[in-house]
Amino acid sequence: MDVNNKTIVLEFVFSGLTNNEILKFFLFALFIVIYFATLVINVGLVAIVKNTSSLQNPMYYFLSYLSLVDVFYSSTITPKMLSDLMSQRRTISFEGCALQFFFYAAFGSIETLLLSTMSYDRYVAICHPLHYMTIMTKKKCLSLVLLSFSIGFLQSSVQTSCAFTLQFCGSNFIDHFYCDVPPVLRLSCSDTSASDMVTVYIVVIGFYGISSLSTILISYVFIIVSILKIKSAKGRQKAFSTCSSHIICASVFYGSVFLTYLHSPSDVNGRKSKVAAVFYSVMTPMLNPLIYSLRNQEVKKVIVQVIHNLSPFHTSFKNV
Repeated sequence: MDVNNKTIVLEFVFSGLTNNEILKFFLFALFIVIYFATLVINVGLVAIVKNTSSLQNPMYYFLSYLSLVDVFYSSTITPKMLSDLMSQRRTISFEGCALQFFFYAAFGSIETLLLSTMSYDRYVAICHPLHYMTIMTKKKCLSLVLLSFSIGFLQSSVQTSCAFTLQFCGSNFIDHFYCDVPPVLRLSCSDTSASDMVTVYIVVIGFYGISSLSTILISYVFIIVSILKIKSAKGRQKAFSTCSSHIICASVFYGSVFLTYLHSPSDVNGRKSKVAAVFYSVMTPMLNPLIYSLRNQEVKKVIVQVIHNLSPFHTSFKNV
């Protein structure tokens, strides 16, 4: 059929997370609490790092940017998802869909690059402790952060322009709760085979994720070798404790990414894919700062001190 005789798609309709009315209210209450916690915890961690002299080192510098990215990353998906849970018609304009994917892909990519950068930071700290501050200078740290943001927005621009310059003139129903490229490309009526592009997209995502993950794995091979050379058990434990938070965060993030994307288009199970995507896009931004806060003694001490200083009892005691 001639494309000119087809209706051009101006908006998309999401399938959403569920059509169960009771479950909708439960999910709305759950996710709005998670989103609020994500904002408070991440912004709070950024403020603590910025205003605490004992946390002015490269590890916390990168952590503050990771928290900042998590705020924007979560805000790209969660508010729209919450709105759709309470709406009968879950729609988004064509331009809105492209914009949502652009920021989603950009901040997701920046997060992978920051996690890789943080593994390099831990490698320098453990394997070259005497030269740590001369290697990880403020200028170098800033350069690594800027490089992560530049690559993230660049690759997102390429992905978004490739996907949303195709013609969409058939169904506008996206079997998902946000705009991601694979389900969107399946709706394309361009001459380019959408299914082939989905496969290529998944291969690119897989290569990009595996490349970033390889940096982390290689860094930790050197870190583990260095830790094993430490003679005292206490020294080995202390060295490993400085890396454990990063290992957990990276494992959670990459695990959910691979569950979401590393499958063939024909094997997509809508429900399983959505659950993985919820964990990847909604839960992970809240978990990252929690993991660092709960497993890092220095951060915990600062948080306890801040809470103590802000408590009414402490304020009234000072005024006596």
